[in-house]
Amino acid sequence: MTTIGSINTCTVGLDRCNCFESLSDEEMKLLNENIVEVKFKKGETICKQGSFASHVMYLCKGLAKVYMENQNETLILKIIPADNLVGLTSLFNGNNVFQYNISAYVDSVVKLIDINAFREIINKNAKFATEIIQIINSNTVQTYGRFFCLTQKQSYGRLADIILCLSDRIYKQRSFELLLSRKDFAELSGMTTETVIRMLKKFKDDELIEIEGKNFTIKNYDLLKKISDYG
Repeated sequence: MTTIGSINTCTVGLDRCNCFESLSDEEMKLLNENIVEVKFKKGETICKQGSFASHVMYLCKGLAKVYMENQNETLILKIIPADNLVGLTSLFNGNNVFQYNISAYVDSVVKLIDINAFREIINKNAKFATEIIQIINSNTVQTYGRFFCLTQKQSYGRLADIILCLSDRIYKQRSFELLLSRKDFAELSGMTTETVIRMLKKFKDDELIEIEGKNFTIKNYDLLKKISDYG
């Protein structure tokens, strides 16, 4: 049984989005006629909080972050790796604006799918609709885990959770090139940049991780997992 404390919360646990495989040739043709592919540079805004939601977005390549902000604060809700849909919360009536911002962590490619064409296919194809519901459900579970992590875990547990999520769900290996800044880590874990820098040094001194430039290695996965679960 999976407990809320053992859920990595920086992103959903999908290897890739395979919902489009259930479309007929006619539905695929309709989809392709209503898609625009756009390239975004690192740091560029993909969608703006409060803007009209005219498209569902499919991240083909790259890495992006979903976040909310006010005048002084930024909270990252999740990280989106390639092969993921985003913008599904705006599919239904009464919620026709984006409730969050999305920006590219690295150079990324996004397919913008006209939301009306997307809705039409959902209404025609029950299997596709079911798979979209499953994706929305996975996003909901991820949000619950994120909320629990930020409100119930102490600082070391929150940071360990983010590191494990990057390893397990984003890069899918114990050693990887870290594309996130210390500021990004801070926004993900709900801490100050200075606190994150100090805690990463502590993890390194305790031989839980190794950092050489942008190269990041988890050296003691099991102990880091315990810190995440019980921190």
